[in-house]
Amino acid sequence: MKKHFPQVALFILLIGILSGFNHVSPSAEMPSLFVHHEIKGEAVLISCIVSGISFRETDQSKRKIGKLVIWVDGQKKSEAKAAAFIIKGLTPGGHRVKVEVVDLNNEPYGLEKEFMVNITR
Repeated sequence: MKKHFPQVALFILLIGILSGFNHVSPSAEMPSLFVHHEIKGEAVLISCIVSGISFRETDQSKRKIGKLVIWVDGQKKSEAKAAAFIIKGLTPGGHRVKVEVVDLNNEPYGLEKEFMVNITR
């Protein structure tokens, strides 16, 4: 028993030290943006996955709050406070669409995706 005492004491000390770090929260999540789009006639269905940013103004967590700004052909088309939305009424032809994540004061978070869509007749 005396031979194993130092090893057991070291083992217990090590477990105690490691379990003391359970209360440490992970570092803040780096925001990211993933955008998927689908064309249906003259409309473009867009769904986004945004991590690290909430679209709910009443969110009480420590997460950042924001919204999406939708640009079509360099012109601001609309704003969205949901991760899924539809762009309606696009004319036939090619269009450049940009989705940008901004805070409630329209300051960019540096997250944006740009893609081309082709609306057929």
